[in-house]
Amino acid sequence: MKKILLVEDDPNLGLLLQDYLQLKGKFDVVLCKDGDEGLRAFTKQNYDLLILDVMMPKKDGFTLGKEIRKINAHVPIIFATAKAMIEDKTQAFNLGGDDYITKPFRIEELLLRINALLKRSDVTEKKGDDSPSQFKLGSYNFDYTSQLITHGDVLQKLSTKEAELLRLLCIKKNEVLTREEALLNIWHDDNYFNGRSMDVFLSKIRKYLRDDPSVEIINVHGRGYKLLIN
Repeated sequence: MKKILLVEDDPNLGLLLQDYLQLKGKFDVVLCKDGDEGLRAFTKQNYDLLILDVMMPKKDGFTLGKEIRKINAHVPIIFATAKAMIEDKTQAFNLGGDDYITKPFRIEELLLRINALLKRSDVTEKKGDDSPSQFKLGSYNFDYTSQLITHGDVLQKLSTKEAELLRLLCIKKNEVLTREEALLNIWHDDNYFNGRSMDVFLSKIRKYLRDDPSVEIINVHGRGYKLLIN
């Protein structure tokens, strides 16, 4: 049985989600009422997925997510909030979130998103040697599994989505990675907001690789992106 940590300060919504996910999703759901309690619960046992409300007392969901990412870079995180601004969604993904759902939402939709993330997580864990995880990018070394870029003695930790995006670019080195392909593979939806988030991640990846002029990620107008290594 998959274990989910649900951190939600609204007691009625929290209990409703917990009951539904345990009955319909067959998950073991641990419910916490604020960010501090959520962090304590996370450090005591392993979870397969986290659902974090953003607007909470004591410790908001974004702060909690940032602290959790320092402990575990891979566990899937869904942020849930009434905020719908693109800036909030961008912040959620920049903090290492894997998905974002805006309140009010249908519980059935949340369950679909949970199942999609858990399926992707299971596939990632089961990947064999035919799915490369080590890449040489000019003077950089990229380790997809540990989500690290190494350049001499300098280590750069990547978020989960940054690592997934760079890996796709590496696999298609010197070929076009279309926007649609990247969005569907990583976000499972090629909508406008996800596209904006991906642009932010690409800008950050370019900065990580900027010290080697032989490594370049270019825009291919109307199609997508191409990782060039000269």
